[in-house]
Amino acid sequence: MVKEKAANFTYSVTDLCYEIDHFSYKLTSSPSVICVILYFFLALLSVITVCGNLLVIISVAYFKQLHTPTHSLILSLAVADLLVGILVFPLSMAFSLSSCLFYEGLFCKVRDSFDITLSTCSIMNLCCISVDRYFAVCQPLMYKTKINQRVVVVMIVMSWGVSALVGMGVIIVGFNNTGCEDSCLINVLIGNITGPVLSFYFPVIIMLCIYLKIFLVAQRQARNIQIRAKCVDGVSKIERKSTKTLATVLGVFLCCWTPFFLCITFLPFFSSPVPVPVIETLSWLALSNSTLNPFIYAFYYRWFRSAFKIIISGKIFQKNVSNLKLT
Repeated sequence: MVKEKAANFTYSVTDLCYEIDHFSYKLTSSPSVICVILYFFLALLSVITVCGNLLVIISVAYFKQLHTPTHSLILSLAVADLLVGILVFPLSMAFSLSSCLFYEGLFCKVRDSFDITLSTCSIMNLCCISVDRYFAVCQPLMYKTKINQRVVVVMIVMSWGVSALVGMGVIIVGFNNTGCEDSCLINVLIGNITGPVLSFYFPVIIMLCIYLKIFLVAQRQARNIQIRAKCVDGVSKIERKSTKTLATVLGVFLCCWTPFFLCITFLPFFSSPVPVPVIETLSWLALSNSTLNPFIYAFYYRWFRSAFKIIISGKIFQKNVSNLKLT
């Protein structure tokens, strides 16, 4: 009954880009202007995501100055976001308004698996970066012993491993419950509760606690510097910079992902189906975090900006550029 109601609602949404032919959907030969603009915008978003994260990957892999544990985590994040731009964005563009929303076949489950795996991996890498930043700011004397290349490799392997398990779990549950009417209890538990907890809520709680601790320590350090330097301007540059950075990191991340996961979590408790445009908008808002990550975690640092200029200008092909001191 739920699928029948959803299917009846589909035509009013899909008529922008799709038409019904023998109870299946195909791209209409004369899509509306809104459809063309929408697909152009999403295609542009995909290109920006790929190019931005590709710049980060090349920078970290090529310049020896960036061969550090911290930048290895940023590299892993960029790889996950790059794959989101290459795989998830095009597949979501092709089937956002198609029958994948209501009649899930093998291809749709594979698409969902890529989506969940790579998005979860992106979130897990963000969580690992917050742990790295915690030791760098709160325990700087122990940073090199606590966060080394071996520990970072373990973090990266765990991030990708957990993400793959969550993604595969969605497909396995989907195949095992093909005979269920409406929704099965196990499907709801995995898809709407366990999945979001592992993919979002648990990493977010960790990130919030860590960044709150970092913020408090940074404030204390800034006050100590003010006292020693006898500053009287109220708020030091260090404190303002720390506040701005943490607010940007947490604000953009939470704004992108929270609405989508709240909707998914409480979806089974809604008395009527959530409108398709709402779900699709929240999904694309969440995916856009992969577009913004290079700007937040890479463009913020001046050595990354220097590396990007060298790559874009073509100077990367000159000799001994990999040993160049980035300023």
